[in-house]
Amino acid sequence: AEYMGGNEMKPESPPFPMSQNPTVRSFYRRKLPNPPCVPFSSTEGKKLFAESLASGGLECYWHLAEQFHTQDEPAFCGLSTLVMVLNALSVDPRRRWKGPWRWFTEEMLDCCVDIERVKRSGITIPQFVALSHCHGVQVTATLAQDSTVEAFRSLVSDNASGKTNGFIVVSYDRRVVSQSGSGHFSPIAGYHKDQDMVLVMDVARFKYPPHWLPLPL
Repeated sequence: AEYMGGNEMKPESPPFPMSQNPTVRSFYRRKLPNPPCVPFSSTEGKKLFAESLASGGLECYWHLAEQFHTQDEPAFCGLSTLVMVLNALSVDPRRRWKGPWRWFTEEMLDCCVDIERVKRSGITIPQFVALSHCHGVQVTATLAQDSTVEAFRSLVSDNASGKTNGFIVVSYDRRVVSQSGSGHFSPIAGYHKDQDMVLVMDVARFKYPPHWLPLPL
C-alpha cells in the first residue's frame, strides 16, 4: 500500500506476477450483480442496515458478525458456514485447535465427511445436518418445495427480531440471484421488513461481499 497522508491509503500495483503459471487463469473477486443484490457497504446497503437496526431486524447479526469467517477452500462454504454458527453459538468443540485453545475450524469438522473429498465437491444439506448433530446442535432442515415463501418470511422475521434462538442457514443456487457459480451455503444475519430483504453473510468473501437480497428470490 502507498501512504497518502493522514490515514488515507490506496493500493498500488503488486511487485510480483499475479500467477506463477501464466496458463492458469485467476480471479480477484467478482462484481456483485446489482440488482438484485445490494452490497453491504454501499450507500443503499448502509441505509438498509440502519433501518433494519432501528426496526429490530438485526438481533441475529451481532453474534454472527463476531465470528464472520471466510471459507478456507473454494468448496468449503458449507463447512465454513457451520464453523461460523458453532462459534457464534459458543459451542465448545472439546478438542484443541492450536496451543491450549479450543475453537472450531473447517478441518475439525471431519467426523461425518472426508475433508479431501469436501475440498473437491463440497457438502450436501444432509451432510450439513449430520455434521451439526455430531457437535450437539439441533437442526431443522426445510426444503423449498416443502414450504412456502410466507412460511420462510415468518421464520426469518422471527429469527432476525430475536423471537427465536439460533441462526438460519440457507443453501441456494447462486444462478437464481444472477451470481456466478451454483450451490452455496451462507447464514442470514438480518431482515428488512419494509423492503422484504435479507442480509446474507456470504462466507466466500474472496468472491462476493456480504449483501442484501430480496427474500422472495
